Amino acid sequence: MLLGACRGASRASVSIDSPADGDTVRGLAVHVTLSASGVELAPAAEERPGTAHHHLFLDVDTGPLDQKIPAGVTGIIHLGRAQTEFHWDSVAPGKHRIIAVLADWQHVPLGSAATDTVRFVVQPK
Repeated sequence: MLLGACRGASRASVSIDSPADGDTVRGLAVHVTLSASGVELAPAAEERPGTAHHHLFLDVDTGPLDQKIPAGVTGIIHLGRAQTEFHWDSVAPGKHRIIAVLADWQHVPLGSAATDTVRFVVQPK
């Protein structure tokens, strides 16, 4: 069922508030903060149409935005309790990319407008 990919896609948006695009993160921990607009954030377990939750892709492509985001894949984090923050403890030094995607309770992305990407560099202290 791909209804979630269409529902809310025109008004929902996500923003990676930190790190900012082009930032240099010192140390191996990366703290990500997110915001969303145009859609209510809710835990996926509530199974309520019209709501969404965040997914993060660290150095991983999203795949088709009309298909369910897979679980159990290295680099893909499901923030299924409607969290707006995530902390990675051990990110390797070097260049990285995070993509944030809003998806419905079935983990189907709300569309390309509900994605955001930042690129940053991790430098050891």
